[in-house]
Amino acid sequence: MNLAKCVFLDRDGVLNEELGFQITDLKDFRLKQGVGGFLRSLKDAGYLLIVVTNQSGIAKGSYTEAFVYECHAIVQHACGGIMDALYFAPGHESVSKSLLRKPDSLMFEKAIAKFGIDPTQSWMIGDKERDLIPAKKLGIGAIHLTDKQASEYADFKVSDLVEAAAVILNDE
Repeated sequence: MNLAKCVFLDRDGVLNEELGFQITDLKDFRLKQGVGGFLRSLKDAGYLLIVVTNQSGIAKGSYTEAFVYECHAIVQHACGGIMDALYFAPGHESVSKSLLRKPDSLMFEKAIAKFGIDPTQSWMIGDKERDLIPAKKLGIGAIHLTDKQASEYADFKVSDLVEAAAVILNDE
C-alpha cells in the first residue's frame, strides 16, 4: 500500500497574519500574501494539505466552531478548495485538558490514520515551537516559520511561505 505524503499547516501565523491578538471577527482574518499559490504548488506536487490548529477561543467563549469553519472557508476560497482537511483543538488548558491541543499529537495521529499518511514523507509548517513538537515526535519534518531564532525542534527555519515551499519541493 502506498502511503500519502502530507503538509500539515498551522493556521494563525502561517496561513493568515498573526496580528498580536486573538481574531474574533472575520474582518480581522487576513491571509498571508501568496497563500493560494503556495498551497497549489504543494498540491500539484502530490501533497495532502491538512490544517492542524489550536483554537482556544472556543473554550474561552470568544468565538464559536462556526467561526473557525468560516475562516477555513476563506482559506479554501483562496486556494480553489484544495485543502484536504481541517483539524482543530477547541480546548484551552485553563478550561479543559485535551490531547488534541498542540504540543500533543492527537490531531496529527487522527489525520495519519484517516488518510494513510507516511510521516517520513510529510512536513509540518508552524510559527511556534508547540507546532513543531508533535511533528518531531511522529517523525514528520518540521519547518519553523519565524523571524526569530529557530526552535530546537525545527529541521528548517524559513521567513516566508516561498522559502517553505522551496524546502519541501527541493527535498523531493
